[in-house]
Amino acid sequence: MAFFLTHSPIHHHSLSLFTKFFLSTKPKTLIFLSSPSPKVRTFSSLTSTISISEEPPLQQISQDKLFIPPETEILTEKPPRILKGSNIVLSKYARDAQIISAEFVKSSVETDACPNDGWPEFALVGRSNVGKSSLLNSIVKRKKLALTSKKPGKTQCINHFRINDSWYLVDLPGYGYASAPGELRKDWNKFTKDYFLNRSTLVSVFLLIDASIPAKKIDLEYASWLGQNQVPMTIIFTKCDKRKKKKNGGKHPEENVQDFQDLISEYFDTVPPWIMTSSLTNQGRDEILLHMSQLRNYWLKH
Repeated sequence: MAFFLTHSPIHHHSLSLFTKFFLSTKPKTLIFLSSPSPKVRTFSSLTSTISISEEPPLQQISQDKLFIPPETEILTEKPPRILKGSNIVLSKYARDAQIISAEFVKSSVETDACPNDGWPEFALVGRSNVGKSSLLNSIVKRKKLALTSKKPGKTQCINHFRINDSWYLVDLPGYGYASAPGELRKDWNKFTKDYFLNRSTLVSVFLLIDASIPAKKIDLEYASWLGQNQVPMTIIFTKCDKRKKKKNGGKHPEENVQDFQDLISEYFDTVPPWIMTSSLTNQGRDEILLHMSQLRNYWLKH
């Protein structure tokens, strides 16, 4: 997998203002948050409201383990709002998060062929069979917007989905599917890498990691490559509803998430934003939408 380990030049979008929020102080061990009776807040959108459960205040998690969005000040007298099942602090830019419309626009096999209207976009990528299409369908609440398949490697293009006629979700080819022909894997890697480095409207890559199994080397390599090239990234842990039996040597999703964070800490100067999700239960859906909205609205302003 030399593609993920090769150092490449950093292009214009990678040096956005988001970059500095991924590259500051060195993180320590990640602390998971829990709350027996979390607060519930609502965030108005264009058509309805999103209700979220908040995690405990800052006193129960150290500030260096949080993702603090741009222009968000942490005050000791006023604890921040932290999205449930994540390390993400909500900012003033978390608005208009609800999805009103979603439609497939086009598939492309090179970056230059992607839509050129200048709208912000979020790219979903992950190891084949990580549940990427299922998560995309869960986010937009459409069963077949992105076709799912039991056969890994189905997505072979850069697929753009227009959301609310104002921004895009982008479904990228899965990586690590060993049964795919060598030349096909090479092509996927080439145009995906080019997209990451040269797509000026890319706000953030959402890297999907299967939390129901131990960390995979290829996932660590992918996260490392994104970090080396300063591509803004959010880690989305999938399949967090699956519970392995301890007697069979399995770990709970929370333990696998913890292990992954520990392993990538050597690659990042600060812990990237992360969210725990489940397409089956829709866990993390509202949190993803709020996180996207605050990144997107900040990106549009600047």
